[in-house]
Amino acid sequence: MVEVEATGICGSDLHILEDSIDIPIRVPVVMGHEFSGRIIELGKGVNGLGVGDAVTAMPSVFICGVCRYCRSGAHNLCMQRRSMGYWHHGSFAPRVSVPSRCVHRLPEGIDFRAAALTEPLACAVHAVTEMTRVSAGDLVAIVGPGSIGLLCLQVVRAEGGRAVVLGTAADEGRLELAGRLGAEVVANVSDTDAVARVLELTEGYGADVVLECSGRPAGATLALQLVKKQGRLTQVGLFASPISVDLGQVAVKEIRFTGSFGQRVTSWRRALQLMTRGSVDTGALITHDIPIDEWRRGFDLCARAEGIKVLLDVKER
Repeated sequence: MVEVEATGICGSDLHILEDSIDIPIRVPVVMGHEFSGRIIELGKGVNGLGVGDAVTAMPSVFICGVCRYCRSGAHNLCMQRRSMGYWHHGSFAPRVSVPSRCVHRLPEGIDFRAAALTEPLACAVHAVTEMTRVSAGDLVAIVGPGSIGLLCLQVVRAEGGRAVVLGTAADEGRLELAGRLGAEVVANVSDTDAVARVLELTEGYGADVVLECSGRPAGATLALQLVKKQGRLTQVGLFASPISVDLGQVAVKEIRFTGSFGQRVTSWRRALQLMTRGSVDTGALITHDIPIDEWRRGFDLCARAEGIKVLLDVKER
């Protein structure tokens, strides 16, 4: 049992509220899956953890452990996977219970607010490092400067890549933050020919890698235009409904097109290492701290892109 010190609103929480996400949900359920806190109680047979430990936890609270995905370490793809905040009560409450196998101790020097973003950082690690294999010198175009896009930016930089971050007029503040976090170029696609800008940087070839993090149809179309022939395109953002894009470009340009969903144990370990080394600053993304009874305002801030990462204060008064 963990007493929640900090918990964040995820973009997928908006989809849950709208019932527009293709992940099993059981209602009524307490939402929330990005959090940190302190252990206040241990179940029988729990070893290696102690009351008072500062921790965060993976949201995959139930996996079968025997399917081919679980056996290969891809528990994010388990066919029986049930997640915190979707099926199991989550962190938008003063306390949350999690299986001990999901728990990760926080390294020294990482505060609870920054640690609440370990889960989305692990998603970024899975996308950038494990699925896309970004390496030193790659020019990576990131479509969508939301929290996942900005975390992907920092992981790309940690891997030695160069980053271009693209957003819309509504993303002005986020694009400014992207520049401070190390983006080589930021571009507002509303008033910039983004494709021409990327071509200029790459001798006319296009981006080595494109990470589509917006989860918007226009973002997916732009991603296909930005990636070079024989480049890599990874779909990271989740769409609220089916979309139509020109997949013929995948064939014509011989694009290596993949998806990235959630994270694995390996992603969490690397995420915590990046935070410990100071290679990623998750705290830079936090724009609002809101009491839980004002949750609607927090969700609206996220929906209107007026906040980057909104934390909810769920402590009992």
